[in-house]
Amino acid sequence: MKRYLQATKLVDFNHQSIQYLIAEKQWKQIKDDEKIRQIYDYVRNEIKFGYNRRDDISASEVLKDGYGQCNTKSILLMALLRGAGIPCRIHGFYIDKRMQKGALTGITYLFAPKKIVHAWTEVYFNHEWQALEGVIIDDSFLDQVKDKLCSFNDGHIGYGISIKNKEQINLCWQGESTYIQSFSITDDLGYYDNPDDFFANYHNTNGFIKQYLFNFMRKRINKRLDLIRDGKW
Repeated sequence: MKRYLQATKLVDFNHQSIQYLIAEKQWKQIKDDEKIRQIYDYVRNEIKFGYNRRDDISASEVLKDGYGQCNTKSILLMALLRGAGIPCRIHGFYIDKRMQKGALTGITYLFAPKKIVHAWTEVYFNHEWQALEGVIIDDSFLDQVKDKLCSFNDGHIGYGISIKNKEQINLCWQGESTYIQSFSITDDLGYYDNPDDFFANYHNTNGFIKQYLFNFMRKRINKRLDLIRDGKW
């Protein structure tokens, strides 16, 4: 398990801001199941669903931003879990971009690849690996969009959500895996000890032009997501 507890460039749990948060919340002093639950809840609801400048940014930068998507929230979640002594790894996928419609709009959605690089954190608990994909969407955002999801392939998609049954969404961690985008997975890219290795091989913004356009548009997108979250859309 030692390799699932190491710090990396992206999983920088030795950064002062992350160490301060872990100490403030006293996450090292509680039982493992409560550690996982509290850290998961923190990243899910205190770090809002939104778009960072890149997928491969450090956990400390995600924490500073105060928002994130599947890939960046997974990095922060891993850093907090490892910093509190919980083994975890990353599981990578490609996912159909149609589930992002509504969250991404206009030219940003147009230029997004058909298959988006997607990752979730897996935590080792009760002698098994559990997926924590549900960390992506905060409750405030979910409450506003769950009735706006589109029917697709016997499921429901949209606004960064892709689930089989929208009436049975439960993102609370209760000792089992949680999912919120998995219904749109197209390809399994395997398991990685850390996100550094995964994002060295897979990322969503190939090329300078796409990177520039995304960074130009993402602040506007995040403002729109806040309007949705506040019920002002």
